[in-house]
Amino acid sequence: MATRNRMPPWHEHFKAPSGRELLIRPIRPEDGPPLQGAFALFGPEEVRDKFLQSVEALSDETAQRLTHPNPKTEIALVAAEPLPPGEAVVGAVARASIIPGTRDAEYAILVSRFLAGQGLGRQLMRKLVKWARGKYLDRLYGDIAEQNEPMLQLAASLGFKQVPHPSGTPGLVRMVLELAS
Repeated sequence: MATRNRMPPWHEHFKAPSGRELLIRPIRPEDGPPLQGAFALFGPEEVRDKFLQSVEALSDETAQRLTHPNPKTEIALVAAEPLPPGEAVVGAVARASIIPGTRDAEYAILVSRFLAGQGLGRQLMRKLVKWARGKYLDRLYGDIAEQNEPMLQLAASLGFKQVPHPSGTPGLVRMVLELAS
């Protein structure tokens, strides 16, 4: 009788065109210290584009919140070396969270400059869309800096539409994917 080599839910081996092998998987509490240690691998542009300000380090509080998502309303995935959580260097983080009282979820993706342009952001975004569809949400959206052209193009290529940011914040746009259609 043949045994099937099945991965746990939300786990996937990812081989980048560069040859680098990563494991995409749900974030674990043990990922906090390596994530904080690897934060320097994310370039200032990536961090500024995601946090909309210069951030030198990932605070203990932010790492704690990120590594303990509420499974009913959030998903957080990492792309890391195929080593045990707590030992693996984390090269990318993707998160989606349902906005309380709505059928919408907000996403954010942060990919290390060493892994940019390898298709990892696209694969992580597909997983976030799959999660949002599985939660029967109406829309998934992300706020992106106007100058973050790669992320804007990626979102558009997956069907997201650019809309003015509701707050009117200069330099910020919202990319929205209508899930019901």
